[in-house]
Amino acid sequence: MTMVEPGLITDLQKFGAADIGACFSCGNCTAICPLADDGAVFPRSMIRLAQVGLKKDLVSSKELWTCYQCGRCTDRCPQQADPAQFMATARRYAIAYHDKTRIARVLYTNPVAGAAIVLAGAVGFAAFFASVRGPAETGSLALFDFIPYSIIHTAGLVLIVVVALFSLIGLASQVAGMARQDGVHARDLFGGGTAWRRTFRAIGYAVGTEALGQKRYRQDCHDDQPVEALYRRRWLIHFLTLWGFLGLLAATIINYVLDIVGVKPTGTLVDLWYPVRLLGTIAGLALMYGVTWFMVRRYERGRAGEVNVPTDWLFLAMLWLVGLTGFIIEIALYIPAQPWAYWVFLVHVALAMELVLFLPFTKFAHAMYRPVALFFYALARERVAA
Repeated sequence: MTMVEPGLITDLQKFGAADIGACFSCGNCTAICPLADDGAVFPRSMIRLAQVGLKKDLVSSKELWTCYQCGRCTDRCPQQADPAQFMATARRYAIAYHDKTRIARVLYTNPVAGAAIVLAGAVGFAAFFASVRGPAETGSLALFDFIPYSIIHTAGLVLIVVVALFSLIGLASQVAGMARQDGVHARDLFGGGTAWRRTFRAIGYAVGTEALGQKRYRQDCHDDQPVEALYRRRWLIHFLTLWGFLGLLAATIINYVLDIVGVKPTGTLVDLWYPVRLLGTIAGLALMYGVTWFMVRRYERGRAGEVNVPTDWLFLAMLWLVGLTGFIIEIALYIPAQPWAYWVFLVHVALAMELVLFLPFTKFAHAMYRPVALFFYALARERVAA
């Protein structure tokens, strides 16, 4: 039996929602949305769930994540209920709901306490790596002797295990809720050859077509005006940020493997066109470009009166600083030894670790929750077609 919570709207407003009490279910938002279909009717249905207090149904809705917040619904709302902002707020609320540590809730609803948590994390990582650092040699730029790579590697593995645990707990909560709401059982996924094929097609759509290829975002979600230049369109910014991050992740993994097998020890100076370094450089540029434009567009929306949540700004700022310090370090490798490079490296490592640590609690969590929702969306379409 679904429990009704009368205070749901009040609680949602702590996460940045507009006054959706103005909504009288006219349906304009759903009619104008290019992504609304039989498998995802929103935003009106989402607003209605909030109005009647159906919290579990709201946070378990795949529609929260199949929305790309193009803003057309808000532009056409006759009551100025701002359904696009509501959808963004509901996603923050869902992240906090699935996070059993309540860290996400503090970050989103209490900016002062959230900032203190983030600052404490940054200082903690910096203090730890500073405590194990070696000498800042003046004769050569041996950064991976300044902070031994073995220490970075071990700390990173421990951090990944901890974050993976929190992430799996959140994903388990999301999967259980969506499976319950959509009536999906294990036999629907693995009960025979037909079910397996349907499951694999849904995975391919969610991961390949949408999460990586962003097909509907590019082709169906026409949020950009014809006069807006390609270089600042939302889908391109999102695409470059995503693939920039994945490229840097791939370069990091390849570097680690090459170090393990003894082909290229970490910290070895190589030419700029060395394949792995070239991959990292191109990916880093893509990431910096995307994140910079994300911040520019968010600033423009804020000037127009839209809600900007400090935690989202914090995530973007951290991502941008990690990219910037990474490029500074890369440049420092090819010039005579500079004492400041060691401390830039310390900042880079500390921020990178903190960025990973806060994956399940910030906007970064979209990277794990959206593909799962897209899987359930694709599965629903498969079941209807069958």
